[in-house]
This record gives sequence, C-alpha cells and structure tokens, in this order.
Amino acid sequence: MTPKYTRILLKLSGESLMGRHSYGIDSDVLEAIAEEVLSISKLKIEIGIVIGGGNIFRGLSAHEQGVDRETGDQMGMLATVINALAIQNALEKKGIFTRVQSAIKMDEIAEPFILRRAVRHIEKKRVVIFSAGTGSPYFTTDTAAALRAIEIKADVIIKGTRVNGVYDSDPEKNDKAVMYKKLSYLEVLEKDLRIMDLTAITLCQENSLPIKVFNMNIKGNLKKLVMGKDIGTLVC
Repeated sequence: MTPKYTRILLKLSGESLMGRHSYGIDSDVLEAIAEEVLSISKLKIEIGIVIGGGNIFRGLSAHEQGVDRETGDQMGMLATVINALAIQNALEKKGIFTRVQSAIKMDEIAEPFILRRAVRHIEKKRVVIFSAGTGSPYFTTDTAAALRAIEIKADVIIKGTRVNGVYDSDPEKNDKAVMYKKLSYLEVLEKDLRIMDLTAITLCQENSLPIKVFNMNIKGNLKKLVMGKDIGTLVC
C-alpha cells in the first residue's frame, strides 16, 4: 500500500516532551516519538520536524514577568534547540540519520538553516529538525512550522497533540466535547479553535497547505495517518 504523503512536516509542542513531569524532558516520551518517526522513515517518507520550547521556557510567560519580549522570545528559541538536540539523539539511537538546523547561527551544535541544504538532506531521507523558530522574535513555532513546511514543499503539516483531533471545547475538561473531522481555515479562525496561531493558519491558507491534527500519544497513529487512515482532524 502506497503512503498518502511522501513529504511531511511534523509539528510537536515542547510541552509534549514533559510527559509525566511538570517541566523538562521525559525520556519515555522521547523514546515513543523516536519509535513513531522510525515507523514512517521505514516507508521512505521524507520528514521535517519543528519542536516548540514551552517545556523549558516560554517567551510570552517571561514577558508577563517583566522580561523584554524580544529577550524572552530569544530565550524560547534557545529552548527549542535543546529539544531538537534531544530528539536528534533519540532518533539516532534508532539508526535514523538526522540533521538539526537552526535559524540562529550556532555552528558547533547545529547547521544554519539553508533551504537548499535542508531539502537535499530530506531527499536523502535524513530527518531534518528545524530549531530556533524563525530566528526572529514575535513569531511562534507554529508559524515556523508553517513557513518551513511551505519552503520544503511538504504535502502536509502533521500536528501531534495529546487528544484525538480538534474539538469544539476542551475534551480534557468537557466529556461532551465534539470532535471535528474536517474544517476550513476560515472556520478555524471564526470559531477561535487555536490549532495554530493566526499567522500560521494564514500562511497555510494562502499556500493551500493542509494541516492534520491527531493524537501522537497513541502508538502507531502516525503511521496510520501517513498511510491515509481517517484519523484526527483535517484542516484544508
């Protein structure tokens, strides 16, 4: 059976790495993510990953505590690099070839983001982990994910969450929350569903880039999704 997607951008939140902890990185979560990525890399799917930094530091929260927004966002960008290195290490233990690229120059630990180099790595079936957001303050890792997906000409953004898709209310607080199977970009904005921020949704809409939101915590879900199984919520 042929996979539905041949090139994807996987977006993970920094918070997803916390697992059982209130902050930081849970090694069991890293192991689970690595297993999921391994399952689709065996299908020769080309993979880019963008990871947030909220498990370590969040710029907006720092701003509320008196840190300048620009400084807070730069600190958040560095947190994403830490997470990217952690994911890289977990993937390479599985025998997956990877590259970490950073939007902020730090040659000793990551390649600079160079689009042609990133695409070449991806074509060679290396997993490219894009870190440091867009390299500029005021832009979230959601926006970075949309931007990188468009640049590498990904078929889809796959956003891993801890719930099964997009709901009309928080399913972790409301047992009667209803999950949407399909939404338009406009519906996401009108209903204020906050799948991704306004800039990210607008970028996806303008470039006709679909977004698939699914539960990353269910083993085998990522492989099922790329093979075309009807799981999660599609935004298109």
